[in-house]
Amino acid sequence: MPNRSAGILLHRRRISSTEVFLIHPGGPFWKNKDAGAWSIPKGIVGPEEDALIAARREFKEETGFEVDGTFKLLGTFRQPGGKLVTAYAVEGDCDAAALVSNTFSMEWPPRSGKLQFFPEADRGAWFDRTEAEMKILKGQRAILDKLDQH
Repeated sequence: MPNRSAGILLHRRRISSTEVFLIHPGGPFWKNKDAGAWSIPKGIVGPEEDALIAARREFKEETGFEVDGTFKLLGTFRQPGGKLVTAYAVEGDCDAAALVSNTFSMEWPPRSGKLQFFPEADRGAWFDRTEAEMKILKGQRAILDKLDQH
């Protein structure tokens, strides 16, 4: 059975467009990657856990922001690696510059024996639809398309 994740696509209306909030993954692998590297805040859904509860928890852990409102299920999207991502949309706002993410640890540099800590998300930003399509992971572009249909 494929891994299941759930996430939230926070969006806000502007005069000429709708903007979406995306996060950039932390850690050395993603440090110099930009186009095609950003994601909706998301994470693993526990075996008996409700996907929306998991999505809200992961949003808080990866951004430091509480998110509330009327959540709309956008669907479940298979990622290139086989993971299934259930995505919800909610209208809201946050100060991207105030993002504070939880951390993860990994041996870095490889085979050095040194354990280092990195933020799960090193920054967040608001993007209009055109920018978001360039920034978001290829496997998540369908989430943006689904938001456009709502």
